Amino acid sequence: MSDLLPPLDPGTKIDIQSLLDGLENYRPRRHGWTWRTAVPNQKMYEFTYRETSEPLKQSVPLPAAHYFDNIDPQPECVVTTEIASGRPEDDIRRMRMAAWHGADHIMVIRTAGQSHIDGLLEGTPEGVGGIAVTRKQCRLTRRALDLIEDEVGRPINYHSYVSGVAGPEIAVMFAEEGVNGAHQDPQYNVLYRNINMYRSFVDAAVAKHVMAAAGILQIDGAHNANATAVRAWKVMPELLVQHAINCAYSVAVGMPKEQIALSTVPPDAPPAPCMRMDLPYAIALRDLFGEYKMRAQQNTRYMEADGREATVSHVLNLMISRLTSADIQSTITPDEGRNVPWHYNNVAAVNTAKQTLVGMDGLREIVKIDRENPELKSRVREIKERAVLFMEAMLADGGYFAGVEDAYFVDSGEYPETHDDGIARDSQGGVAEGTIVPRAEDYMAPVCHHFGENHLPDGLTHACDLIGGCTLCDDSKVPFIDELDPEDNVNARLAATAEMRERGLIKPEVEWAGDGIVAVTMFLPVSDRVAEAAALELGRSMNLSDCEVINKQVMHPAEGTLIELKGRLDVAIDPGTLVIPEPAEVLTDEEIRDFVHERGLKAVAATVGEDEHSVGMREIIDIKHGGLEKWGLGVTYLGTSVPVEKVLDGAIEHAASIVLISTIITHGDMHRRNMEKLADLAAEKGVRDRLLLIAGGTQVTDELARSWGMDAGFGRKTHGIDVASFVVQTMRERGM
Repeated sequence: MSDLLPPLDPGTKIDIQSLLDGLENYRPRRHGWTWRTAVPNQKMYEFTYRETSEPLKQSVPLPAAHYFDNIDPQPECVVTTEIASGRPEDDIRRMRMAAWHGADHIMVIRTAGQSHIDGLLEGTPEGVGGIAVTRKQCRLTRRALDLIEDEVGRPINYHSYVSGVAGPEIAVMFAEEGVNGAHQDPQYNVLYRNINMYRSFVDAAVAKHVMAAAGILQIDGAHNANATAVRAWKVMPELLVQHAINCAYSVAVGMPKEQIALSTVPPDAPPAPCMRMDLPYAIALRDLFGEYKMRAQQNTRYMEADGREATVSHVLNLMISRLTSADIQSTITPDEGRNVPWHYNNVAAVNTAKQTLVGMDGLREIVKIDRENPELKSRVREIKERAVLFMEAMLADGGYFAGVEDAYFVDSGEYPETHDDGIARDSQGGVAEGTIVPRAEDYMAPVCHHFGENHLPDGLTHACDLIGGCTLCDDSKVPFIDELDPEDNVNARLAATAEMRERGLIKPEVEWAGDGIVAVTMFLPVSDRVAEAAALELGRSMNLSDCEVINKQVMHPAEGTLIELKGRLDVAIDPGTLVIPEPAEVLTDEEIRDFVHERGLKAVAATVGEDEHSVGMREIIDIKHGGLEKWGLGVTYLGTSVPVEKVLDGAIEHAASIVLISTIITHGDMHRRNMEKLADLAAEKGVRDRLLLIAGGTQVTDELARSWGMDAGFGRKTHGIDVASFVVQTMRERGM
C-alpha cells in the first residue's frame, strides 16, 4: 500500500499518531541498501570539493556555515547514528533531527536480552538498554523514515540486529518490513550471548541467505572484541581472523561480497599514541579485505563520560577513515559512558563526522601514507603474520569451535602471546543447546530464499508457487499483530503525554517526550568527592529531582572540580504565556543606501577598554564582510583597546552621528562599566542627543545594553545589515 500521509512540514512536529493510523496496511516503499551518490569536484560557494555527495534538499548546516553562504556539503560516505531511547515514538523524532544534520544510516540498538528470546516479539513494549525490535516497531519506523527521506531529499537506510536465537525469524521479518541493513555475525552469539555455537552457525546460514535475497547490507560484529578485551589494542590479529571467518561464511552461504561490510574500530584511544598504533591496523585490514565494504566505528572501550574527550577520540578515528577510506562512517557519543541516550548527542556526533570529513576533503591528494616507512611497513606485516598464525593454530587445534572452547578469542595478549583471559564456551552447552533437528529425507518448504536441501517438485519457477506465494513474494500475506500488552505500548505512552502535545506545553527533554531532564554544568572549588556530594545538594536546591552526576573532571586535587549534573525539572511552560519579541525588520539595500547618502552618515568604531579583539567589529563595518561600508557609510576605525574618552572625542572630531563599540572580555563587569561610561561622557559633553550609541559583543544583549545607556546592543550572529537597518529606522523615528 502506498502512503497516503501528506509530506512532512519542516515547521511542524512529526505526528506519531498519524503514523500509527492504518499501520497494519502500510508497506515499505523500498527494500535493500542505498549508497550515497558521489559528486566529484562539486562546487559550493567559493570551494571545490573532492569527496562529497549530492547535497540535501533541506538540512541544518554546521554552526559556522553562516560565514559561507550556509552551504552544507555532505561527505561521500554513508553516515551512521545509533539510536537507543527504548521507545519507537521518541526514536522517530531523534531520527528526523539526525537526518537533517546528515545521517542516512539510522541504526537502532536492540534491547538487552532479546538475543535469548526464541521468537518474534509483537507490539511496541518499552526497551531496556535499547528498543524492542518488533514488527510494529520496524514498520512504524520505516514509515516515518519514508517521509523523512522525502523531506531531506536522500534515501535513509534503516538498520538493526539479526542475532540471537530468533535470528532467522528476525531476518525474514526485516526482509518483509523494508529494513535495509543489519548486524549478522554468528560469532557475536557465541562469544557475547553464550548461544550454542552449532545453533548459532546454522541460524546464521538461514539468516544470511534471506538477507542476501532482500538486498540487506550485512555488517559483522568483530568490533565487539576490542570493546570487551582487557587490553583492546592487543586483539588486532584476532579481529582480522573474526572478519575472515564471517566473510568466508557469508560468501559460502550465498551472500554477494558487495553486501558484506566489516565493522572496523581503532582499538585504542589517547593517552595511548593511538594514530601510530591504529593506522597500521587499518592498512592491514584494507590490504586483506579490500573487496568488502568498510564500516568505520569509533572506539568505545576507553570512553568516559566527558564529551570533549569522546569528540577528540572521534576526530582522531575519523582521520584514519579519511586516510584509508570508509564506505560507512559510524558516529559515537559520550552517551555510552553516561548511559543516557540524549537527542543532541546524536546530532553532535553526526556533526562531528560531517565537519571532520568535509574539513579533510581531498586530504589524500596532499598527504600520503608512507607505505615504505620501515616502522609502518614492519608493523603492517607483523599484524598480518600474527593473524595468519592465529588462524593456522586454530585450524590445527580443530577449527573455530575448538578454538572457542580453548578461549582463543578476546584474550588480551597479542597472539601468539596469551594472557589466558579469553572467553571460553562449551560447544555442547549454551542457550538453545540441543535444538538442531535434522531434516527428514522428504523435507520440503514451499518458500523462496530457503537455505539448505529442499525437496521441491520439478518444474517450479518459485518454491512458493505451491502455496500461491510466500510473504517475500506477496506482501499481502505479511502478518501484522498489534499490541499484546495493554499497558506497555506506544498508544498508552502517547495517551500519557497527550495533554502536553495538544496544548503545546514546553518541557525540557533529552530522551523521551516530556521527560523533564536538564543538564547543569558547574565548577565547585573543592575535591571531586566533596564536589559530587555538593552538586547533588545544589541540584535539589534548584528544585531538580532524581539528580545524578553524569560527569566530573578534576581541575586540581585541591582547587576544584568540574561537574555535569542531570536532574528532572517537573515544570511545563505554556507558550501562550510567553512574551516573544518580534524579529527586527531588515531593510533593503536600496533603502539603506539612499538614507546614508542623503545624510552623509559617518560612524566611529573601536574595541574599548583593554580588549584586543577586532574580528567581530571588522565583520560589522568592512565591505568585504557585508558591513556598513557596503551602503556608503563612512566609518573611522580607531582600533583595539581604545579608551572610552578617545572614542567619544573621535566621534566629535569626525562629526559622526554613530558610535560603535565592541566589548568581549567581561571580567570585573567591564562591559557594563564601559557602556555606562560612554553614555555618561556623551551626556556631560552635551552630544548625547545627536549620537546613536551602539554596543556589540558575545556577552552583549539589547536589553542589557539599553539598561546601561546604549541605544542598542547586538550579540552573536549579528550582521552589518542588522546594524544598518537599526540605524536607519531609529534615525527616522527620532528625526535625526
